[in-house]
Amino acid sequence: VQLQASGGGLVQAGGSLRVSCVASGDAFPRYTMSWFRQSPGKEREFASVIRGSGGGSRSYYADSVKGRFTISRDNGKNTVYLQMNSLKPEDTAVYYCAASRTIIMSTLYNRNAYNYWGQGTQVTVSS
Repeated sequence: VQLQASGGGLVQAGGSLRVSCVASGDAFPRYTMSWFRQSPGKEREFASVIRGSGGGSRSYYADSVKGRFTISRDNGKNTVYLQMNSLKPEDTAVYYCAASRTIIMSTLYNRNAYNYWGQGTQVTVSS
């Protein structure tokens, strides 16, 4: 699986942005898809995840983004989205999409559990 992230940019605090990730291959509906983010000098951290068809397409969020970010997927387009509203300067980071077919519930938030990664897209929120 190859992942291609896009949609990052510069936005003012309080604004919105949507990032996208397109996946290659035929089995996209079965993949759990996640978004992680990494700020300079910090470790890559979990932001959101949406399960594949085997997991009922349920979604989960880090506390830091809950209520502001929404993850969704379009299986017909092999694409996962992260809609980001009420953005804050601390949301500034490179956003990475990740995929796995074999991940289990207890490791959804663990970046080491994902097999495939996109190249990242920069999101900058100005104050």
